[in-house]
Amino acid sequence: MTYVPFRTYGAETDSRWLVTCDHATNTVPPDLGGTLGLPDADMARHIAFDPGAAGVTLALARALGGSAILGNFSRLVIDPNRGEDDPTLLMKLYDGSVIPGNRHAGPEEKARRLDAYWRPYHAELERLAARRDDTVIVAVHSFTRQLRGRPSRPWHVGILHGYDARLADPLIDLLEAEPDLVVGRNEPYSGHLPGDAIDRHALHHGRLNVLIELRNDLIADERHQQAWGERLAPLLQEALSRVAP
Repeated sequence: MTYVPFRTYGAETDSRWLVTCDHATNTVPPDLGGTLGLPDADMARHIAFDPGAAGVTLALARALGGSAILGNFSRLVIDPNRGEDDPTLLMKLYDGSVIPGNRHAGPEEKARRLDAYWRPYHAELERLAARRDDTVIVAVHSFTRQLRGRPSRPWHVGILHGYDARLADPLIDLLEAEPDLVVGRNEPYSGHLPGDAIDRHALHHGRLNVLIELRNDLIADERHQQAWGERLAPLLQEALSRVAP
């Protein structure tokens, strides 16, 4: 089977909803030998991908009747949610783990990975986003409850946004009204990095957008991924209805 650096779902639909999952998988492409030299335990961690996010992405796209695109390479290969000149685009050390397959990756190898994986993913994302003038981009990510040597994170879900919070603001209001959730605004990360996927495909085009971070222990299996997708869909639809035309 020919390797492709992305997977799509519902690409034929005419919905304005486009759900993205930059860090869907821990796959290391065949031309890199299928491994970066890390043990399986590290490749199963958040350093390699966003556990649970792919399942939520597909469930959410189905519930919204929208399309989805999922990256098909590990963030350790090259990070699709970073700009081309971001120093963390190709990581050699992450949360205490050295990445052997990246140790000697210099500018030429970085450029090769951009061409082989990063740019095809972003070209397809932009193709899907450009099908309609009113596309709404929902990026799904997950975060670990606790980084090594750091305090435990209290949030169940974080809503991230940059300067365009038109969709994020009503979604946060709706989530905060849910009695069982601890919701963070731009937690556990900042809501905007120049050149990241939302910046590139939403902010630069004036497209409505929001980035949803779910704590990965809450979406560890298919049942919970499905449940979160079905829970978020009506909240997103209601949030969209509250955005001023």
